[in-house]
Amino acid sequence: MKQLRSQEWFGRKDKSGFIARSWLKNQGLPNDAFDGRPVIGICNTWSELTPCNAHLRDLAEQVKMGVLEAGGIAFEFPVMSLGEALMKPTTMLFRNLASMDVEESIRGNPIDGVVILANCDKTTPACLMGAASVNLPTLVVSGGPMLNGKHHGKDIGSGTDLWKFSEDLRAGIITQSQFDQSENDMSRSPGACNTMGTASTLACMVEALGLSLPGSAAIPAVDANRRRVSRLSGRRIVEMVKQDCKLSDILIRQAFENAIIVNAAIGGSTNFILHLLAIAGRMEIPLTLDDFDHLSQNIPLLVNLKPSGQYLMEDFYYAGGVPAVINQLLDKLHLDTRNVNGLTLSENYSRSETYNPQVITPRSKPLQENAGTMVLRGNLCPDGAIIKPSAATFQLLNHKARAFVFENIEEYNHRINDPDLPVAENDILVLKGAGPRGYPGMPEVGNFGLPLKLLKRGVRDMIRISDGRMSGTAFGTIVLHVSPESSVGGPLALVQTGDIIELSCERRELTLHVSEEELLRRRAQWQPDLPDYPRGYANLYIRTVQQANLGADLDFLIGQSGTDIKREPHPE
Repeated sequence: MKQLRSQEWFGRKDKSGFIARSWLKNQGLPNDAFDGRPVIGICNTWSELTPCNAHLRDLAEQVKMGVLEAGGIAFEFPVMSLGEALMKPTTMLFRNLASMDVEESIRGNPIDGVVILANCDKTTPACLMGAASVNLPTLVVSGGPMLNGKHHGKDIGSGTDLWKFSEDLRAGIITQSQFDQSENDMSRSPGACNTMGTASTLACMVEALGLSLPGSAAIPAVDANRRRVSRLSGRRIVEMVKQDCKLSDILIRQAFENAIIVNAAIGGSTNFILHLLAIAGRMEIPLTLDDFDHLSQNIPLLVNLKPSGQYLMEDFYYAGGVPAVINQLLDKLHLDTRNVNGLTLSENYSRSETYNPQVITPRSKPLQENAGTMVLRGNLCPDGAIIKPSAATFQLLNHKARAFVFENIEEYNHRINDPDLPVAENDILVLKGAGPRGYPGMPEVGNFGLPLKLLKRGVRDMIRISDGRMSGTAFGTIVLHVSPESSVGGPLALVQTGDIIELSCERRELTLHVSEEELLRRRAQWQPDLPDYPRGYANLYIRTVQQANLGADLDFLIGQSGTDIKREPHPE
């Protein structure tokens, strides 16, 4: 085994080596802690302000024990944590900042390999983006989903049922007291959303990419197997360092293709696209929106989970989890891609079984024949937009109607409950100003609620179009990620109430039926509408963030920084 990176710090017999060893010895470390054994960094996104990740301190201890058992030494370090339920204006604004934190924390410290502890929506991609830019041996331990919610004798799911309860409250179907009661019934344990929201989608993505131990994606946060796999991951990362198995050995083009196919079969979150594009950009692997559309075609929806189905993540795990899904897709996948455990996809999953066909359906009887996320093109979204058919109303997937426009989220909030709002149930709702630069951060407002007057008539879905995102737990006939965004002059900026818009999922088109002459006239009168952030990270973000079709990373972060740092903190 070649000399480890950490020995550039600990193996020296000069002043710099003295400093590196001596100051760490204030924690009681013996001399042989620095004898050349692998040094593992445990990158922990634990935070009490990130409820999904609040149990990761416990998992970190399990990883440490595994590292020690395998002959390594572990150092846990914190990085910026992103709590989806609490942070304003949106955690997506800070995903790239957290990735910078991870990248420099790994790169600047005496670390040979990394175990990432992540769970909440943006913590997983942020950590992977940062780690990818350094490219050391890396393994991911997800925190797992919380237990199923229980309300009035029924299972309820994070987010998905909240959106339903919220609309029922607005419509007067349930009382405020009934709404309040569900608050204590939904989140019953540590862990991430128990629907196939973004957090669970990305845990499945990590496994499909080969970056976590097989079968680990869906283990509930409080199941003993979650602690067990954390300990085994600690053991395995030491072996990965000895084998010099880096991220670039796992994250090849074929692994990304596998993840896209698996995501279609599980009915994964639309946010998956943004994050996988960003990770691919850090690995310098060409990946485009068209790849998602092409690879998702003809992939059946096999997982019967909210928001696209009936069950929850706890049920998914006990039904066989990601291994059961991959086993049914072996003819669609690249079988020779490798997992962090050193085995190929075929070796890991060819014998996996399904234990509950109601939750994970057989290929012969899928929930839907072709339910992968669709990429739309057209004069309203020249650089693309997306829609998730599995969570939509079938009758609305091909629809031509009048647009009803909200210029920004403030106008929407001010007008949506107006009983005299001049909107009809067949209209197409349009929200502007929710893109990466325009909000900033591209918030989860794409699943904005329906007009109160229509809710009271029993309307429960309408086509909604925006340049924002939606929660992975959300549902509806919702067109998202319209690119370019309105705030930088994309065609969405020119839409006016009364225009005719046509959504054709059959043709994968989103068309604004307004003449070119009229659009030119409107463009001549249009003024940019970027938010005013004169300082700090938000200012940097607005100036450098890429559009959604490219993954919304900062343009100067694409690619890799590597592991080498030439300059020392002290003179020789």
